[in-house]
Amino acid sequence: MLKMGLPKGSLQDPTFDLMRRAGFTLQVGSRSYFPSIDDSEIEVILFRAQEMSRYVEDGVIDIGLTGKDWIEENSSDVVEVAELIYSKQTLGPARWVLAVPEDSGIEAAAGLQGKMIATEIVNITKRYLAAHGVTAKVEYSYGATEAKVGIVDAIVELTETGSSLRSNRLRVIDVLMHTTPRLVANKRSWGDAWKRTKIENISMLLQGAILARAKVGLKMNVPAECRTKVLAMLPALKDPTVSPLAESGWFAVETVLDEVTARTIIPDLKRAGAQGIIEFPLNKVIP
Repeated sequence: MLKMGLPKGSLQDPTFDLMRRAGFTLQVGSRSYFPSIDDSEIEVILFRAQEMSRYVEDGVIDIGLTGKDWIEENSSDVVEVAELIYSKQTLGPARWVLAVPEDSGIEAAAGLQGKMIATEIVNITKRYLAAHGVTAKVEYSYGATEAKVGIVDAIVELTETGSSLRSNRLRVIDVLMHTTPRLVANKRSWGDAWKRTKIENISMLLQGAILARAKVGLKMNVPAECRTKVLAMLPALKDPTVSPLAESGWFAVETVLDEVTARTIIPDLKRAGAQGIIEFPLNKVIP
């Protein structure tokens, strides 16, 4: 049995969706911390992302999904199996930023000397201040950090788009780190042959689901006289798949491409002679 920790909180829904696209079905009650999964070799437990890496390091669970930020905050000695770029709002990494009120006179880290800062990532913030030669008081924030501006001089807060900071009249003066979710493993579990193979299989499926998220498949029928022109227009992971149809002089063409490219290229393919064009979603793409 492989014990797997998944994050409870803001990342829970996108993580469950990622697991579904990777091929796993999860079900959990609103108050339960033990989701069911349709894989008899996996036991799933929900933990806060902030504490996940500690439980992995200690062997409470074999693997877990958590942010690079919490691995560094906890100084956890774990195996980083894979970077999985997904989040609750965007497809890119999130940022831990140093922010002050819009009307603050603080313009850089040096201006924080003797000041008070509120944040969830206390250890990372202390290391950042030490690297800048600044001595300041860092208070742990249990949530609603943006609301503490006015009580403290600055905050270090996680943001994806920056919209919440702007709505709270906050100004970013520096970025401490970028962070993305990571699949991490306990070192002893990673050394176990069966568990390592199982972990690598899960990692491959999760990465395939992420790669497929921004891609679609295209199928079309192409007459022989248009084949060269159509193929020249098609991007693909390798090369488009081309198969002769039962009707002489026609070919079936299939490819995978970025979804944003599909909306531009489909009209051009039609004009180039392709017919019966079908766009379809993908769950996983394994290079």
